[in-house]
Amino acid sequence: MARKYFGTDGIRGRANGTITPELALKVGQAAGLVFRRGEHRHRVAIGKDTRLSGYMIETALVAGFSSVGMDVLLLGPMPTPAVAMLARSMRADLGVMISASHNPFDDNGIKLFGPDGYKLSDKVEQEIERLIDADITKRLAKAEALGRAKRIDGVHDRYIEFAKHTLPRNLSLEGLRVVIDCANGAAYRVAPEALWELGADVISIGVEPDGFNINRECGSTFPEALCRKVREMRADIGIALDGDADRVVIADEQGHVVDGDQLLAVVAESWQADGRLAKPGIVATVMSNLGLERYLQTLKLSLVRMPVGDRYVLEHMREHGYNVGGEPSGHIILSDYTTTGDGFIAALQVLAVIKKLDKPVSQICHRFAPLPQVLKNVRYRSGKPLENSKVRSAIEDAEQRLNGHGRLVIRPSGTEPVIRVMGEGDDKTLVEEVVDVIVDALTDHAA
Repeated sequence: MARKYFGTDGIRGRANGTITPELALKVGQAAGLVFRRGEHRHRVAIGKDTRLSGYMIETALVAGFSSVGMDVLLLGPMPTPAVAMLARSMRADLGVMISASHNPFDDNGIKLFGPDGYKLSDKVEQEIERLIDADITKRLAKAEALGRAKRIDGVHDRYIEFAKHTLPRNLSLEGLRVVIDCANGAAYRVAPEALWELGADVISIGVEPDGFNINRECGSTFPEALCRKVREMRADIGIALDGDADRVVIADEQGHVVDGDQLLAVVAESWQADGRLAKPGIVATVMSNLGLERYLQTLKLSLVRMPVGDRYVLEHMREHGYNVGGEPSGHIILSDYTTTGDGFIAALQVLAVIKKLDKPVSQICHRFAPLPQVLKNVRYRSGKPLENSKVRSAIEDAEQRLNGHGRLVIRPSGTEPVIRVMGEGDDKTLVEEVVDVIVDALTDHAA
């Protein structure tokens, strides 16, 4: 069933365009009604990142939730995974994060978490969508049952202590010079302070949000700023989070970027050695590099591939008992600690390995040589290009040419009329050729 409001990660769009106060109010009312379960006093915890539009959306959500009788706990700027953790810790019936993650400031969104801290199922999201468009006038709270709203102090300290306790007892980061780039986003207070309390020499960038500069030439989607600072300060490591801190990329001491696939390899091998892997493998997506899969095979570990999107990774992890998963973008899920991707917790696990092995980051975090990868997008106007006979024939020929020495991932975008064609393999020239053949076939069809 096609969804009208929810995408793969909540509701997202242009602030005051798609994401209006009217929509936010209706989301609050609809979600509040869905999560009114029992006769207890219900409450919702709301966090946000640092976008200017967060004030507008927060206020509208408060009106929506309170109008259906839910008390509102306002957490202020906090990482998305912190909101998920606090919703569960504070026994809230619902957690809400106002964020558009790594998007520019003029976008925003609404992410919802259940009382267990997990993102909502498709079924629950569909019920919320139904109520958004329904007449709920008769279900609004009576005047004496309206909800209250209050700001909660101390939530930053709670998350910092939670993060620190994911590390081995007595582990200190003393002696490590760490550059942390918070993308002028939700982690601008908690991440630098946590690193400092753990003993690191901390150099912070991207910690001066003004409502407009979130993700602007900083953070995990623009690691150049991090790499420059690492080289300038002669730091041991750089850590870049995105706007809501559910993603991370690392820079080694030479200023070279380490992506999510390499971080998954580091954590998987370390946890395997410590007997902490719940299953002999990890969960990733179809976009993870074949080099990662081959490296894990040398460790006798499997790589389970899911469709693009952290929710699919997490669903498989929960269903089959894996405790490590993620995406090349740096969306790392360590389910021993968190119910969603947490860039800072993932970074701390990498720091623990660095302290344990006492080697430079360039030696620790480059576990395998990525295979050459080519990604091209083809825009189309209508129809289903992948069902065209010439396109199918081009794909079949390409797979035969790769002959087990590479792979193809061809998929429609979930957000725009675009077909994404990704190829990777040992021979870069061959990969480029087969991708171009498929792109040409798609282009001819689109024309």
